[in-house]
Amino acid sequence: MTPERIARLRAVLDKRQPDLTVITDFVHKQRNLSAIVRNCDAVGIQTVHAVIGDEDYRAFRGTAMGSHSWVDVERHREPLAVLASLKAEGYQVLAAHLGQHTVDYRALDYTRPTAILLGAERRGVSDAALSRVDHCIAIPMVGMVESYNVAVAAGIILAEAQRQRAAAGMYQSPRLDAPTWQRLFFEWGHPKVRDYCRERGLAYPPLDADGEIDNPAAWYARVRAGTAPMEEGA
Repeated sequence: MTPERIARLRAVLDKRQPDLTVITDFVHKQRNLSAIVRNCDAVGIQTVHAVIGDEDYRAFRGTAMGSHSWVDVERHREPLAVLASLKAEGYQVLAAHLGQHTVDYRALDYTRPTAILLGAERRGVSDAALSRVDHCIAIPMVGMVESYNVAVAAGIILAEAQRQRAAAGMYQSPRLDAPTWQRLFFEWGHPKVRDYCRERGLAYPPLDADGEIDNPAAWYARVRAGTAPMEEGA
């Protein structure tokens, strides 16, 4: 890797927000899902939770490989389990949904651990998911149309989350735990070796101070000899 590439990866990882995420509740359109993932990357979100069927997810992955290089997309078959898990971890869940008790999206505190729940454009957030949210939020509109495209709405809401977090200094120092930071740095910087290790259940080789594999010839020799460390659980 060039020094510029290494600096860019480190700068991006240092701004990742491990306690900010998005949940999509059966957002089927591939272009919308891909745009949402790009929006998430832009504000430092590392993990997106996609509630989606198998067939739709395979099609989505086929059109979003660029975004998938930087954001982890975890697939779920229904929303309640992931909502329960995040709430147990202390997240507030904010649903983009217009209802009786909906509040302006700017009125809430996004510096808290936050999950933003988005539904499909026509169906919206499912009733089951709505029963588990803390607040419903909406973007004020003054035109004839009733709502934004779901990916556009995601971008607007996430921009407010980024604004609040930047004002609170939450992008000024690394917030990922050290093992996650190191893993992502390796995977982003050495994707071919990442795939090679995954296919064989190998632990990633150590990196030197410049972000390069430390003594790669010796590591490959251990791989050929069957003495390279295996990934935990492999």
